[in-house]
Amino acid sequence: MIANPYTESFLELSTKVNDAGLMRRRLGFYWPRILFWTLGTVLSLIVVALAGDGWYLLLFAVFLGVAMSQLGFLSHEAAHQEIFEDRRWNEWTSRVLAGLFIGLSYGWWVNKHSRHHANPNKERSDPDLNSRVLSLTPDSTDRRTGLAGKLSRYQGWYFLPLLPFEGFSLHVASVRTILGRGRIKFRWVEILFVGIRLLGIPIFLFIVLPFWLALAFIVVQTLVFGLLLGGAFAASHIGMPTVPHDVKLDFLRRQVHMSRNIRGSRLVRFFMGGLEYQIEHHLFPRTPRPNLPVLQKLVREHCSALGVPYTETTLGEAYGVIIAYLNQVGLKNRDPYTCPLVLRYRG
Repeated sequence: MIANPYTESFLELSTKVNDAGLMRRRLGFYWPRILFWTLGTVLSLIVVALAGDGWYLLLFAVFLGVAMSQLGFLSHEAAHQEIFEDRRWNEWTSRVLAGLFIGLSYGWWVNKHSRHHANPNKERSDPDLNSRVLSLTPDSTDRRTGLAGKLSRYQGWYFLPLLPFEGFSLHVASVRTILGRGRIKFRWVEILFVGIRLLGIPIFLFIVLPFWLALAFIVVQTLVFGLLLGGAFAASHIGMPTVPHDVKLDFLRRQVHMSRNIRGSRLVRFFMGGLEYQIEHHLFPRTPRPNLPVLQKLVREHCSALGVPYTETTLGEAYGVIIAYLNQVGLKNRDPYTCPLVLRYRG
């Protein structure tokens, strides 16, 4: 039996990564951020309750939307076991941040995200490709008829306006999961956490603020949250190659071919929350965020030596590709972004 050279090379890369200490936990990086955004959330709500009823309070709604997205990144990293050595500390940190401060179900998210990491951009396997609004693959476009089929031709143009509403979509999916019949660990804990965030805080706002201001506050914070968190995750994979459900690829190429890195300023890196190193994150999902820049050098050199395409663009370039890709897929044409390797499997 002939060994897969990509598999063997990845084992060598893993050894280099471990020897370089890049899997070492960085609590000094994470604790200040967890405390800042959680305490900032609580203090903002206290200020809103004491400050009166001016429309300037919507600035606090914007801040809470930013805080929700940043806590979303931290919850994501805890779920990947990046923050603490102890698995239970990571799981409960992620569960508390997601449920109590964002209003998302940890159980729903971990199940969905684990399947995505196992098969990124693979039809029928990656749940992130299953959108009720957008056609993300040629296969899904063929199943859309009538008005939905006609609208999909222009989906690239309405993708950005829809992006802020991702926050509402995530909340709905979480509530459906924790109230559904599927198996979920600590269901009642998640119901309590998500309930406090999605019911308790809105009730609090309607008590301390006039009705329309409270409503605007809730809408603004959720739209900001959806735009920032959804925008960061969307930039990582949409428009990258997709593969049919029956294609089998080795781990290295499966993760690198389907992922996109984002380069940019400190502000871009802040709003990407570590997802700008998506390729490295997919190859080594337990690597703490501050170790990713060094890891990137090793991965980039490794891919160059093997001739594996390594994609890195600016955020603007990424969204240009995403819009063009969605429109092309919506027209039911062949996917022009399929790499030669994937095209060979598509036939």
